[in-house]
Amino acid sequence: MRIRRSVAAVAAAALALSLSACGQGGGSSAGGNGPLIAIVSKGFQHQFWQAVKKGAEEEAAAKGARTTFVGPATEQDVEPQLNMLTNELAKSPKALGFAALDSRAAAPLLQQAKSQNIPVIAFDSGVDSDIPVTTVATDNKAAAAEAAKHLAEQIGGQGKVALVVHDQTSLSGKDRRDGFLDWMHQNAPGITVLPPQYGGGDQLESANITKSIIESNPDLKAIYASNEGSAIGVIKGVQESGRKDVTVVGFDSGQGQLDAINDGTEVGAITQDPVDMGRQLIDAALKAINGEQLPKRIDTAYYWYDKTNINDPKIQAALYH
Repeated sequence: MRIRRSVAAVAAAALALSLSACGQGGGSSAGGNGPLIAIVSKGFQHQFWQAVKKGAEEEAAAKGARTTFVGPATEQDVEPQLNMLTNELAKSPKALGFAALDSRAAAPLLQQAKSQNIPVIAFDSGVDSDIPVTTVATDNKAAAAEAAKHLAEQIGGQGKVALVVHDQTSLSGKDRRDGFLDWMHQNAPGITVLPPQYGGGDQLESANITKSIIESNPDLKAIYASNEGSAIGVIKGVQESGRKDVTVVGFDSGQGQLDAINDGTEVGAITQDPVDMGRQLIDAALKAINGEQLPKRIDTAYYWYDKTNINDPKIQAALYH
């Protein structure tokens, strides 16, 4: 029995390591023996997360800190993310940056971080907990409202609109949904908004959802997509449906959305500033390590961009591709 238990333990450890590796993340930035800041993101495949990683690593190197950066293969992988969080806490970092896929599922692990005296900095998505010392994030409700306003203008304030949202468990997903819906309900009486559909930020799933929505609603005027993967999927779904009269408004940037805006298949989108988000995450972590008080929220920037301003230097600085 002892042998079997030992084999099981080794297998469990191997599984945890393989789950950590599946996000393709990790590594340490320059900084010698500086404090270790572990970062667990919501994903690794989108250009958004690569830009956050870039900003974090640059700031850590500049400030003499070390950082790791991991994330699951997709933004639907809640359990692998929790395994990654467990692995990062086992390294006893001086601070932890965490973007939750499920804002409640990580509560026991965040409690563990607190018991280890590891300050937690939430980023991108907050968590339903008072454990994080601050949250570094875009004001997603306000940004989604901005997207709603521009979409309403594009369709003349009349018609049927759909939403393809990346999830309903993270705070960013809920806020980008609710900010859009609230603005529409308060400001666009001529627009009918269909119930939100959820594609997990997956391009193929979002494309299939889009085609289904269009087939069921031949009078559809527009679709709002709440993140990079959702937007690329919606654009593909609209193209594959053969409809050229459906307005698409997105969120985030990445090369696929920039190309879509330039060729007219997407009218515009909201971009965050993920490089700055990564920098501010590291700065907040270092302040927390030093015992400094932090505001409960550190807002990062967002901008509406379309063909008219995509080459503006301020916009260009916030696009990631």
